[in-house]
Amino acid sequence: MEMISCKIFMRLVVLALLVVLVSCCSFSSGRRDPHKYDLSDLTTLYHSKVYLAEKMERPSSSSSRRSSGSSGVIKHTGVRVTLADGSQWLIHKGPDFGISSQTVVVDAQHMSNRWKVKCYRDFEGMKTVADFVKTGGHNYNLLWDNCIIAANRMMRQ
Repeated sequence: MEMISCKIFMRLVVLALLVVLVSCCSFSSGRRDPHKYDLSDLTTLYHSKVYLAEKMERPSSSSSRRSSGSSGVIKHTGVRVTLADGSQWLIHKGPDFGISSQTVVVDAQHMSNRWKVKCYRDFEGMKTVADFVKTGGHNYNLLWDNCIIAANRMMRQ
């Protein structure tokens, strides 16, 4: 029973990745045609080994008009991972970010210059993108399981 639910969960996460990649890659990425992501690409991404993880932070959307150095500014946090091929992906969490999971993966090329590195960790290929998504967590809760808590968990795994 547990194995079946694990397989279903993994398929739902792959589907969520597909939805996020298709919607987020509507911009020209320079790497490849954004409409050419298929299930095979997403499965490969999901199982790719992570070599470097960087905890990233930017002002949240609601506070984007304030200076990023201001005290009391609410921040949005995520983890940018670097894979063996040098590609970088942002794994982050938020309310209504995904369909089957609130932790999603997006191409880091679409990150604005407002994101700043807070710390980093060398994972030496010992974890996969799937491990980060799973550790980020399925559900979002502003107080108990938000982007900051999820990013901290991902960096500690």
